Amino acid sequence: MLSNPIRPLAPEPEAALDPDAMRQPLANAWYCVGRSESFSPKNLRAVELDGEQLVMGRDASGDFFALRDRCPHRGMALSKGRYDDGGLTCPFHGWRFGTDGRCRDVPTLSASDAADFSKIAIQRFPVRESAGFAWVNVHLGPQDGVDVPALPDLGFKAAGRVVVELVVEASFDLTTLSLVDPGHVAFVHDSWWFRPSKTLCEKVKTFSPTPHGFTMTSHGTATSSPVYRLLGGAPEVEIEFRLPGSRLERIEAGAKRLANYTFATPLGRNRTMLTNALYWNVPALNLLKPVARVLMRQFLTQDQQVLQYAQAGLDRKPTMVLFGQGDLPSQWYFRLKREALAAQAEGRDFRNPLLRQELRWRS
Repeated sequence: MLSNPIRPLAPEPEAALDPDAMRQPLANAWYCVGRSESFSPKNLRAVELDGEQLVMGRDASGDFFALRDRCPHRGMALSKGRYDDGGLTCPFHGWRFGTDGRCRDVPTLSASDAADFSKIAIQRFPVRESAGFAWVNVHLGPQDGVDVPALPDLGFKAAGRVVVELVVEASFDLTTLSLVDPGHVAFVHDSWWFRPSKTLCEKVKTFSPTPHGFTMTSHGTATSSPVYRLLGGAPEVEIEFRLPGSRLERIEAGAKRLANYTFATPLGRNRTMLTNALYWNVPALNLLKPVARVLMRQFLTQDQQVLQYAQAGLDRKPTMVLFGQGDLPSQWYFRLKREALAAQAEGRDFRNPLLRQELRWRS
């Protein structure tokens, strides 16, 4: 029997929450929508996020903007139009909008037309920048005083970075579960360069609650991995999961820092973007960028393939049996998600329902 089980702080009545909400990504949360440098003051970019079609870019001062990608006139995608002088021009009839979403001009109006277009506006969404990425929250409800998960930050000045993005034809929940599932690593990621699974060994790790998530607390690790050997010595590793879907692995060896971040972004039904970013503060590691990019893509592709097969199975029968201590982090994800929905519905701060616990599994 576990001496210190993680459990909810108090029972949560099933009827208090919309069951459909538990099947959807959290509505009020920040999601990664792309690398910061992929947005410029000269170009528009179409972005898909949780069923919303957005048009994004930067204004003349370099600040981000995100608008619904739909002209209110005839529904034309504004991302197909021009962007100049701080405004977006619809390619269908030339309607013009500012980056604040307000209509500035309807050129087809005659001088005798008394129509007032100043009240026409496109929905605007908040954008933030952190860890070299743009993040958008498409929640349309009240924001004041609402406790939402913080954006991932880096914590050190990076000397280099490699980013790999890949679309997975699987639900957001299923994809996010792969970020907290320790059991799949030995089977899905069995590569010569990453912990070959010749024999399964028992793992013992301590997990602690953190704001909107949990962390596998810092521990010493073996230097068998080629990535770890590059840092020299025995690095300390800390892995945090944070709602709505971020896995933040931080590695320290003396003054050397390495961070391996993975973000899940819902695109639409059963379509999720996985973004993997590797950062370091050791300039010499920049020489390994081409190799790192190939290995990271291979790693992410392995997840993509198995998740898509699993999604096909869940489409036939949408049930999962979560079993054993290795599956507890997956159960914690759903507890955290339920608490986030309850806190939002009740207009209160998030209360993490987890307690510190030691887990054992074989991998």
